[in-house]
This record gives sequence, structure tokens and C-alpha cells, in this order.
Amino acid sequence: MNQSRNSPQTDAYSLILEAIDIGIYKPGDRLVESDLAERFGVSRTPIREALQRLETQSLLARDGRSLIVASLDHNQMAELYVVRRELEGLAARLAARHATAEEARVLREMVVADQALVDDPSALARANRRFHKQIHLASHNRYLVQQLDLVYRTMALMATTSLAAQGRGQIALGEHDAIVTAIEKRDEEAAYTALKDHISIAFMTRLKQDAGRRENRG
Repeated sequence: MNQSRNSPQTDAYSLILEAIDIGIYKPGDRLVESDLAERFGVSRTPIREALQRLETQSLLARDGRSLIVASLDHNQMAELYVVRRELEGLAARLAARHATAEEARVLREMVVADQALVDDPSALARANRRFHKQIHLASHNRYLVQQLDLVYRTMALMATTSLAAQGRGQIALGEHDAIVTAIEKRDEEAAYTALKDHISIAFMTRLKQDAGRRENRG
């Protein structure tokens, strides 16, 4: 029997997923049923079912008898970015073709509003997800939106945001501006290229962040 969208099971799953996404629980953190039930005010049964679902989706991993937030190794991250770059580029191409005037205006307003967040990487990361989600929706392709949702769910397993890198926030907003300009002009090829380039630069930034962390540990 399918659960309703507002069932305890669905709510528990969404609450835990959001907590991972915003960094309350980071890769390697142990998730305990009783602690989660108390934090979210949900009984242990839906928490248990949500944890099983997250484990099935490889967002949680086993560490002995415990469940921990999974982490991505270098190869997994590289594979994820290859898929993300192509799907995001397609979303931008379709948005340039199908976005309504109102959707394009909302994207433009997001770029302007996000300038106020440039010195707050966490807030900018949340705004960045909203911006990309708006492009996905503007593609008017439900199957593409579903696939990108899967990609972004896995992106939650990355411990840091590339927007935390020095100067990356301002540069990323400039890239967002170019993407929106292409969508406004109905230039499908330019939108596709601008968003793919944006994801490539984000990936390179993340690779440099990881290299720096390895060096510091060494």
C-alpha cells in the first residue's frame, strides 16, 4: 500500500534527508533511531522505515550494526559530476526552449537576490539549490526533473560546498547570470554550454578543496 505524501514515514524520510543535506549529519556520522525520534518528534517505527529506505538508496551505510551517513570516494564523485553536468546542461537547453516569461523572471530575480548571500557559503549553497531546481522545473520535463532529484539527493553526501572556496561565490553568481541571460534570449546552445561549464568549474573547485584537505591531513 502506498504511503500518502504526508504520512509519518514520508515525513521522517524527508526530515532525515534534509538534515543530511544541510550538514546536521555529515558523512561518517552515526544515526541512532532513538536520537532521531527525539529530535524530530516522530515515533521510532517511521524512523526505522526511513533509515531502511535511505540505506537502500545508498545514502546510509553499515558500520558493524550501526548505520552511518555514507560518503563518496573520488571515483564516485567524478561519476556523479559527469552525469550531473549532462543532465543540468539538458535542463538549461530545455528551459531556454520552454520556460515561461514568469519563470525566466524568477530566475533573474534569484540571481539579483543571491548577491546579498555571497559572504555566507551555507546560505548561498541553499540558494544555489533553489536556483538549479528552478531551472529543472523550467525545463518542463518531469522525467528529467526526477533524475536530477536523484543526483541532488546523492550530492547531499558531500561534506562541504564548493561555494565555500575563496571567491567562488561571486564567480558562481556570474555564471548563474550568464545561464539566465541565455535562457532569456531563448539561446538553447548557449544555455546548455553555460550550465555545463558552471558544473565543470564547480567540480574542479571541489577537487582542489579535497586536495587541500588531504595535504593538511598529511
